[in-house]
Amino acid sequence: MTYPFGAVVGMDDMRLALLLNAVSPAVGGVLVRGEKGTAKSTTVRALSAVLPPVTVVAGCRFACDPAAPDPGCPDGPHDPGTPSVTRAARLVELPVGASEDRLVGSLDLERALTEGVKSFEPGLLAGAHRGVLYVDEVNLLHDHLVDLLLDAAALGRAYVEREGVSVQHAARFLLVGTMNPEEGELRPQLLDRFGLTVEVAAPRDADLRAEVVRRRFAHDADPAGFAATWAADEAALAARIAGARERLPQVVLSDAALRQVTSVCAAFDVDGLRADIVTARAAIAHAAWCGRTDVTEDDVRVAARLALPHRRRRNPFDAPGLDEDTLDQALADSRPDEPDDDPEPPTDGGPGGPDGGGGTPPPSGDAGKGTNTGGSEAETQVKEPMPADDEGPTTAPRGEGGGHTEAAPAPEKAAVAPDSPFRVQRLEVPGIGAGAAGRRSRARSERGRVVGSRRPDGPVTRLHLVDTVLAAAPHQRARGRSGTGLRVQREDLRQASLEGREGNLVLFVVDASGSMGARSRMAAVKGAVLSLLLDAYQRRDKVGLITFRGGEAELALPPTWSVEAAAARLTGLPTGGRTPLAAGLLRAHETLRLERVRDPHRRPLLVVVTDGRATGARGTDSLGESRRAAALLAATGVAGVVVDCESGPVRLGLAASLGLQLGAQILRLEELGAEQLAGVVRERRAA
Repeated sequence: MTYPFGAVVGMDDMRLALLLNAVSPAVGGVLVRGEKGTAKSTTVRALSAVLPPVTVVAGCRFACDPAAPDPGCPDGPHDPGTPSVTRAARLVELPVGASEDRLVGSLDLERALTEGVKSFEPGLLAGAHRGVLYVDEVNLLHDHLVDLLLDAAALGRAYVEREGVSVQHAARFLLVGTMNPEEGELRPQLLDRFGLTVEVAAPRDADLRAEVVRRRFAHDADPAGFAATWAADEAALAARIAGARERLPQVVLSDAALRQVTSVCAAFDVDGLRADIVTARAAIAHAAWCGRTDVTEDDVRVAARLALPHRRRRNPFDAPGLDEDTLDQALADSRPDEPDDDPEPPTDGGPGGPDGGGGTPPPSGDAGKGTNTGGSEAETQVKEPMPADDEGPTTAPRGEGGGHTEAAPAPEKAAVAPDSPFRVQRLEVPGIGAGAAGRRSRARSERGRVVGSRRPDGPVTRLHLVDTVLAAAPHQRARGRSGTGLRVQREDLRQASLEGREGNLVLFVVDASGSMGARSRMAAVKGAVLSLLLDAYQRRDKVGLITFRGGEAELALPPTWSVEAAAARLTGLPTGGRTPLAAGLLRAHETLRLERVRDPHRRPLLVVVTDGRATGARGTDSLGESRRAAALLAATGVAGVVVDCESGPVRLGLAASLGLQLGAQILRLEELGAEQLAGVVRERRAA
C-alpha cells in the first residue's frame, strides 16, 4: 500500500514543488536532486493518491476527456454520447533502460507489411496522459529520450514517426524526475527544461530522524491501519488541490508582480526567457494553492526559489544554487515607489545624517548581512584565492628522473588551482563497440547512420526497406504474385544496422609527485585534466580517477558518471613525494578488471598523465617495476593515451617510452588542445 503523502516528514520544498505542479502541470515538472535514501521515490509515488480522479472515455487507451476528447486520438473519433468511466489518476514509471518505442509507442511493422494493417501500440506517454510520469534516475536516461520526454511535456502531445507513417496523441502529465548528483549531472540544456528543481537531504536533527523511523516502522507493521490514520489528511489535501485547480483561471498576475518576476530573473542573469515564464506560472499556482486570486511578492519569492537555482549554471562543474540576499535585493528593487510620509532626514552630518546612525535603513535584503555581497556558496569557493604560482623553487631530488637515486622525497605542497580548461582533441577507442550510447567512440547503436542490414532476432524496430524488397523479390513468382503488388513474408524482413557513438569509461591516472609540482607545472597539468573531464562530460563518458604520489597509488574516485566529483577531487589534489608509477599502473589494472565484470560492454580508455619518472617503489628497480606493470596493462589490450608532462630544455623521454610499452597514443601536454593539434597538422602539411 502506498505511503501517505502527508506522512512524509520534512521535505517541505519537495512537497510544495510537487503540489504546485499538481495544481498547474503547465509549470513544467519537477526535478528532485538528492542523496540516496531521502524518500524521493516514496514521496513521488504518494502524490498520485491525492490527485483528483479523472473521467475518461470508456475503452480509450489514451485517456481522452469525454468533455473535450482529443480530435486526433488514434482510438477516436469519440462521439458525444460515448460511455465514460471515472478512475484514479495514474502514476506511470519510466525505467532507465526503456527504449524510444517503449516511451512514445510504435507501429507494428510486421502487421503493416504483411497484413496491410496500421496497428499502433501506445507507449508510456499515452499511459501517463492526465496523470503522473515518474522517471527515477533521470540523469542516467539517454539524452535523446530525455529530449523526447521534455518535448512531450512542453507541447502536451507525443509524436511517433515510423517509415513515413505519422501518429500523434495528447500527452499532458505531471513530470517528475529524481536523481542522485553523485551518479552524474544532467546537461544544463536539459536542466533548463524542467520547470522546478529542489535539493533534498536527510534531516540532521536527531528527533526528526527518529520520527521518520517511527512512521516507517508503523507503516511496515500495519500498512492499512497506518493509511487509515492519515485518511482524513489525505482527503483534505486532495480537496485543496481540486479547489486550487478550480481557482487557477481566476488568479491575476498584475503588471507589478510580473515586473518582480522579470526583475528577479534578470538579477540572476539566467539564459533565455523560459525562467521568466516558469516563475510566473509557479507564482500563479502558488497563489491558487494559498487561496488567493492575486499574485503577491511572497508568491514570486517562493516561485523564484524553486524555478531559478538550476538555471544559474554557466558550465557543467557549477553546482545549482540561489543566493537569498540577491533574491531579497531584486524583489526590493522592483517594488513600486511608495510615498514617504516621514520627514526628510537631516543631511548635516548629525545623528540622523549620512555620518550618523539614524539614516534611512538599507533594503531588507542587505540588512544585517555584513559584508556578504551575494553569490552562492559554490561561487564563494571558486573565488577564494588559491596560490598557483607561489610554490618557490623545486625541491625535487636530481636523481628522481631516472629512478636510480633514492634521495629524500620532495615535501608535500598545497593544492594549486587548475589553469582554465580548453577544448581538447577527440580521443577515442579504436574499433567498433556495443556500449551505452554516447559521443566518443564508434559503436553499433539504435540511433545513427545506416550501415547495412541483418535478419531480425525479434520484433523489427527499424526496417531496412530496400534490403527487405531485395530479399522478397526473388520469391514473387513462387508466391503467385499478380499485378504490381509485392508479397512480403516474415523471413524477408530486414532490420537496419546502425552505427553511432558510444560512451566509454575514461580512467585517469594522474602523477601527483614532487617532480610534477616542479616549476609550477601542476596548475597546467590540472588544467589539462580538467579539460579532458569536461570533454568526457560532453561525450557522456563514465570517469574514474587514480592518483599516485609518495609511497602508494589511490583510487581517488571510483568509476562514476559524476564528472563534477572528479573535478572537485582533482582541484584539491596536493603534490609532493616520490613517484610510485608502477603502483599507479597496477591500481589501474585492478580497477579496469573489476569494471569489465560490472559493465562488460563499456570499453575503457586509459589516460596516463605523467612525466614518466619512477621512484619510491617497494623494490630497488623502480623503472623496471613500472615497465613490468605497463606490460601487464598492455596485455589486456586496453586503449590508452599517455600525456607527456615533461618540460625543460633537457628531456629524458621517459613518458614517451612508457607510451610505447603500453601501446598507447603519446601526446605532449602542449599538444592536447584541438587548436594546437590543428596547428601541428598545418605545419606538417606546409613542410
